[in-house]
Amino acid sequence: MDLKAHFDKLKNFSRDDYETISVEQLEDLNSVGLLLKHKKSGAKICLVSNDDNNKVFSIGFKTPPTNDTGTQHIIEHSTLCGSRKYPVKDPFVELVKGSLNTFLNAMTYPDKTIYPVASCNDVDFKNLTDVYMDAVFYPNMYKEKKIFMQEGWHYELESKDAPLKFNGVVFNEMKGAFSSADDVLARYTFSSLFPDNNYKYESGGDPEVIPDLTYEDFLKYHGEYYHPVNSYIYIYGDFDINERLDYLAKEYLDNFDKADVNINTDIAYQKGFDKPLDLVREYAIADDESEENNTYFSYNTVVGTSTDDKLYLAMDILDYALVLAPGAPLKQALIDAGIGTDIYSDFESSFYQPIYSIVAKNANADKKDEFVKVVNETLTKLRDEGINPRLLLAALNYYEFKYREADYGPFPKGLMYYLNMNDSWFYDETKPFVHVKEGKIYAELREEIDKGYFENLIDKYLLNNNHKLILTLNPKKGLDEARRQKEAKRLADYKATLTDEQLEEIIKSTKELKEYQDTPSSQKDLESIPMLKLSDIEKNPEKLYIDKREVNGVDVVFSDLFTNKIAYSLLSFDCKDVPDELIPYVGLLSTVMTSMDTKNYSYQELTNEININSGGIRTDGAAIYSDKDDLDKFTIRYELKGKSLYNKLDFIFDMYKEIIYTTKFDDYKRLKEILARSKSRLEGSMVSAGNTVAVMNTLSQFSKKAHYSNLMKGYQYYSFIEHLNANFDELKETIVSKLNELVSYIFNKDNLVVHITADDEGYELFEKSLKKFLEAVPDNKYEVAKREYVPKKVKTGFTSSSQVQYVAMCGNYIKEGYEYTGALKVLKVIFSYDYLWINVRVKGGAYGCNSSFLRNGDMYLSSYRDPNLKETIDIFKKAYEYVENFDVSDRDMLKYIIGTISDLDTPLNPSAKGIRSFSAYLSNADYDTFAKERKEILECDVKAIKALAPIVKLAMEQDYLSVVGNQQVIQDNKEIFDEVKPLILSSGN
Repeated sequence: MDLKAHFDKLKNFSRDDYETISVEQLEDLNSVGLLLKHKKSGAKICLVSNDDNNKVFSIGFKTPPTNDTGTQHIIEHSTLCGSRKYPVKDPFVELVKGSLNTFLNAMTYPDKTIYPVASCNDVDFKNLTDVYMDAVFYPNMYKEKKIFMQEGWHYELESKDAPLKFNGVVFNEMKGAFSSADDVLARYTFSSLFPDNNYKYESGGDPEVIPDLTYEDFLKYHGEYYHPVNSYIYIYGDFDINERLDYLAKEYLDNFDKADVNINTDIAYQKGFDKPLDLVREYAIADDESEENNTYFSYNTVVGTSTDDKLYLAMDILDYALVLAPGAPLKQALIDAGIGTDIYSDFESSFYQPIYSIVAKNANADKKDEFVKVVNETLTKLRDEGINPRLLLAALNYYEFKYREADYGPFPKGLMYYLNMNDSWFYDETKPFVHVKEGKIYAELREEIDKGYFENLIDKYLLNNNHKLILTLNPKKGLDEARRQKEAKRLADYKATLTDEQLEEIIKSTKELKEYQDTPSSQKDLESIPMLKLSDIEKNPEKLYIDKREVNGVDVVFSDLFTNKIAYSLLSFDCKDVPDELIPYVGLLSTVMTSMDTKNYSYQELTNEININSGGIRTDGAAIYSDKDDLDKFTIRYELKGKSLYNKLDFIFDMYKEIIYTTKFDDYKRLKEILARSKSRLEGSMVSAGNTVAVMNTLSQFSKKAHYSNLMKGYQYYSFIEHLNANFDELKETIVSKLNELVSYIFNKDNLVVHITADDEGYELFEKSLKKFLEAVPDNKYEVAKREYVPKKVKTGFTSSSQVQYVAMCGNYIKEGYEYTGALKVLKVIFSYDYLWINVRVKGGAYGCNSSFLRNGDMYLSSYRDPNLKETIDIFKKAYEYVENFDVSDRDMLKYIIGTISDLDTPLNPSAKGIRSFSAYLSNADYDTFAKERKEILECDVKAIKALAPIVKLAMEQDYLSVVGNQQVIQDNKEIFDEVKPLILSSGN
């Protein structure tokens, strides 16, 4: 797109019904930005016009919380449960099933709520926009209280003698969130640093306070805050500006008058303190976890405002230089002082007054004063003696490369730009574009490196800033059980005050809610949701970019794509020669490579050089590829991925060689640090994503592929890391020896396949660099290792301090004689957004549910942040009955097909297209593989779905089960399990 010509066309844009505030060229986005205001309603409009067909729409509102009941969060859920034009009970789910959306969600922040959608299809984009606009302004929750009960909270009572319970989707979601120590730490940080403004409240809702929210107050808040005068509307991409503005005005905005409301939604500026705060709080751990060395210390300061463009970016760079970079000075000082095994930081800038936090995890509770001393002394030294300028340059280049590359994976660029824009726009309505014009800020900051600018930031915002909190978060056993008992007592005490009539009323209300949830939307209501036609769907899959070549005896796969002169290279080594006993070490090798000294660089210098000269190098030691023609066959591969400008390809391959062949594993101090940090990070991810643990652990009991994946990145890998960590002194020489063995087994020419995504110019330079690299690659030959695997069914309950459960049941249908078909992808959509959604989420109150059917026959059903256990297992076991009785209209069947295709057709950037192609190559798949699957999806009908019932029945009857959950709930149901064990291991477990 010719940006100047496009700007010239729009620079004098004006309309009678909208005030034009500004029109400007957004050179970094190759876009024109228009800032408007609808005159009658006061709605603020930001348009980013360009030639990107992945269009994004969002409407957001300032929604400052006024208490901890989670009103804002519950409204976010409830608005998407039917509206004036779209009275279907769950339009969000209908859109997921039946649109070609590339993004569809809603998010509640500490001070705002946003509703973004995206699609590459023009008709679809307009449909999505209209459903969301109608939802926020005319939701059905005013007519149907059960929406509030379902999504927020309600009393649940089956009979007079049954215990009274709380239930609700948001209620259970936040119970899960409050089970994470990191979330608890963040919550106390917010409430303590902002005692005088709205940030002291939890917009997501505190589970202990959510039941205090009344239906009336819930509606009152929506009525006051969900008015166009308080709205921020964003449209991005290739769209007809006047057509969209006409639509917004005529369909919605003209119906409102800004004079009708008078609310102040601004967040008051929190003044600094006279002196820093020093607080001690607690978080829950399970009875079988250790309280020793399990404390969190955090050092938190409030840093300016998010509308300061230079400070906003500079703090990210400073954060990298202080803590995020391997061996960063502040992180290293804390580790060297023995304060915590995992040091991390965060610059949280998505609200008005950003917070910078430095956290020491797994610390001794007695070391708080030493923690503060080390932080202050290290920061003072860096301020006075200066930060290594090369470290600052590496940090700056790292972030600038990411900014200019604009590779956001599966997320639309327009969405990510919007999220950045919100960090200024919501706090100064004249400044939406501050954080998408960072190119010039990078240039300014580059000049500041040698001028003391970053050192002054340390002085002003970290050292001499009394708006500071030192927070100690201590572990406490029994805290979770005390909360459970407190909730049970609250409910029992309340029940004791109720008359028989009142009890009957709650029983009746419980029954009526279940009947409401059991009653599907009418066909008329379902048909109110606009839907595409079959002719709108592309009949053929995206092409694969596989040009197989050979360089000096090594296979090369070239994906010929325009990449704007960025080369995406990948070295993929087969681990076929690695003996079984070394497989867990493959995962560890991936963690230590690039994080330890090499022959020519310290690990700090190595990272600096990589980030100064490229877009980064990363390793993946647990890449597993199945063969589509031989489902028992799979390959474990160790991969290194790098990205750079074409003129830096020699550098990338020099770094590959340096990392692979000269890493010094025998730095025992550094190795111990890496193991301790790895253990901490694995524990954090297991607590927050218990469903992943449950699924992989269950699959590994019968699936050979999953077993090896579990050994390299699942619970078995965590157990391995915990063992090495606990016994490091006696095992350290063995660890180093085995890592060196792996280098010999893996990094040989015979094991190597190389992939490159670039154009012809890039390929020519790549081949020259590869040839030089291959001169250093040995040609050792080893006997191919045998993969010994013995299936073992062990129904496992993992106990934790979580207030909710994560349930997974798995099986394999190919072992029962069935074959993979594209119809299974349609069934996944049906399960995830109908059967499981209705039964596990809507009726059961779980926050999430999922299903999957893999080509090798492995399948699973799972739940996320689930208040139930046995009930969910029963739902999974009865899933086949739903499939047996499946009967929907042709229109509904088409909807499922569209939703399935939408999942397959997520727009990919050049890098992702290349990776998809290479993955297909390694899996022995070709274009026909995907064409066949797509044909089976497009031709799927009710009969094809019903034919899948035996697959589900037989797989669930195999009865493989794992649950991660509350320790008391697991113990109360221990008869279900063959084994009950702690999720988080302490030495000796």
